[in-house]
Amino acid sequence: MLKTGSPLVTIGVLRGGFTAGGPGPPVGTCTVPTLSGTVVNINLTNMDGPMMGGGGGPMTGGGPMSGGVMRLQADQATVPHGSVSFLVTSRGSITHEMVVLPLPEPQIVGTRPIGGDGKLDETGSLGEASNTCAEGAGQGILPGGSGWVSITLAPRRYELLCNLPGHYGAGMYTQLTVT
Repeated sequence: MLKTGSPLVTIGVLRGGFTAGGPGPPVGTCTVPTLSGTVVNINLTNMDGPMMGGGGGPMTGGGPMSGGVMRLQADQATVPHGSVSFLVTSRGSITHEMVVLPLPEPQIVGTRPIGGDGKLDETGSLGEASNTCAEGAGQGILPGGSGWVSITLAPRRYELLCNLPGHYGAGMYTQLTVT
């Protein structure tokens, strides 16, 4: 659902194409196949310049433990179990990715331990979108580009996050509940 004042990504639905728009230089047109199951649109952003304060306001990012300068935002917080596809767009000025990890009870989103390399342990990952204009894992989604992944999810809570060095600690995570 689009809201007035929200960032906008233009999707060419009639011809199966996808054009990324908004902040950051566009990398061109991605041809996105018909995605299976429930489709969750993910926006990956980072703040630059004077907006980068990290003061915890509405423009700053992820959640309770967030450094606040980056954000991973899903257009749905709850989806039905089964096939779920993620269409992930990097709307910032740097490369990002999206990884899906189960969220154990009673863990709070954004509180996973961060290693000395600025990354999380991805053991148990169910999939990732980190390939510009393609499906699955790669070298990251370039600014203005998109990637996607389709996976089967059982009912439970999941954490969607960017696991490039420093990005999780800067607020790039959100919770997805599968019913």
